[in-house]
Amino acid sequence: MKYIISGRNLEVTDSLRNAVKEKLGKLERYFTPDTEVIVTMTVEKERQKIEVTIPVKGHIIRSEQVSNDMYVSIDLVEEVIERQLRKYKTRLAGKHRDGGNLKKEFLEREEEPLDDVRIIRTKHFDVKPMYAEDACVQMELLGHSFYVFVNAETDQVNVVYKRKGNTYGLLEPEL
Repeated sequence: MKYIISGRNLEVTDSLRNAVKEKLGKLERYFTPDTEVIVTMTVEKERQKIEVTIPVKGHIIRSEQVSNDMYVSIDLVEEVIERQLRKYKTRLAGKHRDGGNLKKEFLEREEEPLDDVRIIRTKHFDVKPMYAEDACVQMELLGHSFYVFVNAETDQVNVVYKRKGNTYGLLEPEL
């Protein structure tokens, strides 16, 4: 695998570079040697964040992990990437598709079945036209982290959601 390692507000030392290569090197059994792994490490106050992106034939395997220690973040990100790879492999097998830069041995190996996605509850609710700001207020009143509403300006179903740092996001469909 080819590693592209960079740092923001952080000098990437040899020990950090080696830790990334050692931990993510466990993923080499899944990929061909020409696979690129893009790693970005960031330090913001007490937060040590690592982002790993691996392009795989039209898809992106990506994880972002934050902790107060970069080495812990590196450990966490490897586990998440590996879990995503197994799910991606299962999806490929179900659709009988080519795995791109995934090794053939990995794609052909039998895996224990992953937990299936199960919907255990369905809620029905009235969707009322309102402005995005009003939807944010309603979401806060309910104590939820997202809120579905009909946008009074566009007459389309939108979602507002709570982001880090007490900010809000708005999801609008592209039709």
